[in-house]
Amino acid sequence: MEIRTVGVVGAGQMGNGIAHVFSLAGYDVILADISEDSLKKALATIDRNIERQVSRGKVTAEDKAAALARIRTTLTLSDVGATDLIIEAATEKETVKQAIFQDLLPHLLPHTILTSNTSSISITRLASRTDRPEKFMGFHFMNPVPVMQLVELIRGIATDQDTWESMHAVVRQLGKTASSSEDFPAFIVNRILMPMINEAVYTLYEGVGSVKSIDESLKLGANHPMGPLELADFIGLDTCLSIMNVLHEGLADTKYRPCPLLTKYVEAGWLGRKTQRGFYDYRGEVPVPTR
Repeated sequence: MEIRTVGVVGAGQMGNGIAHVFSLAGYDVILADISEDSLKKALATIDRNIERQVSRGKVTAEDKAAALARIRTTLTLSDVGATDLIIEAATEKETVKQAIFQDLLPHLLPHTILTSNTSSISITRLASRTDRPEKFMGFHFMNPVPVMQLVELIRGIATDQDTWESMHAVVRQLGKTASSSEDFPAFIVNRILMPMINEAVYTLYEGVGSVKSIDESLKLGANHPMGPLELADFIGLDTCLSIMNVLHEGLADTKYRPCPLLTKYVEAGWLGRKTQRGFYDYRGEVPVPTR
């Protein structure tokens, strides 16, 4: 089916990035959140990020104006129901996601496709709590959404072929590349990435290296653009811990056991960049390692 209108639930870092790329690609977007302040911040972020693209000659000022005009915001979740495609981009907690889909069900159009931007939670299980598991998929964007080219498409056990093909067409329209993943814990990217980050935290925990030496080793020794601990701070340590728990519980393998130090940082509320402290302290002009 042809997708023209898109609802995005959640105006945080991922949600505003998703709204950004869809509006630039010509889709009409409704961005929903429970916080008016979050919606205002999301629109300001989208404006700023598209302006950066304008300054680099990637889009025109006219493109920017048209894209911003295609986005409207709402505090009322039911407003999102009358769209062709809904992308849930709320916090990485299954109970929250299930509640959102439950609340949306009475307001959906018969053809509306439901998707989740979850980075690790079972698509089949989320789909089973809706009235349309055949029209439900994982639609996992990478962060930051406007910059990263990959979108993971995850098919639940009940996802039908029309939904699958429609989502591939949408990814092409966005100018991005789709990778197809089976519905197993953390899919492809995070199945590989998060254990690496967790091992970096174990390396710190066991005193093998400092924050600085671990990150420099991977940047200079493996040519990674960002060290694993720096990347963990960027992603959010709570998100990293949540994904490691999904891997550990879903695959029942001790190699996915979250490092106790990662748990301790999350318990302290040191979640990375978004709280100004994680493996680095971001409160000054230059990030400073906290260990």
